[in-house]
Amino acid sequence: MASNPTYTISDLAREFDLTTRAIRFYEDMGLLQPQREGPGGRNRVYSARDRTRLKLTLRAKRLGLSLTEAKDIIQMYDSPRDTGPQLRKFLSILAGHKRQIEDQLADLTANLDEVKVHEKEARALLAKLDKAPRLDKA
Repeated sequence: MASNPTYTISDLAREFDLTTRAIRFYEDMGLLQPQREGPGGRNRVYSARDRTRLKLTLRAKRLGLSLTEAKDIIQMYDSPRDTGPQLRKFLSILAGHKRQIEDQLADLTANLDEVKVHEKEARALLAKLDKAPRLDKA
């Protein structure tokens, strides 16, 4: 019988290019649940399940989801496999996040348009200044 792979905090930090502090933070948030070994339970031992949860957490972060949203999604997959409710919840989270991104994009577009107007005005004023006769030369 093959044993299940385990990982140290350093193994996961190296694999996912994270700091050990970030991994401990994810643990504090309840996203990871390593076993404790050694004197006083000081050594964390992460399972393949923890590794998968970390990978899903990082994927959710890349999508721009909050850690709370990531945790909600990940916990759905720990529950019995009723894919309908899981998928509906996931779609609901994605829809809310999509609306937020669309709102941010609209704000950024409006901001960019305003910057372009000011830039055009400043260039026009500068062109006038460059064409005006210089009075400071005597």
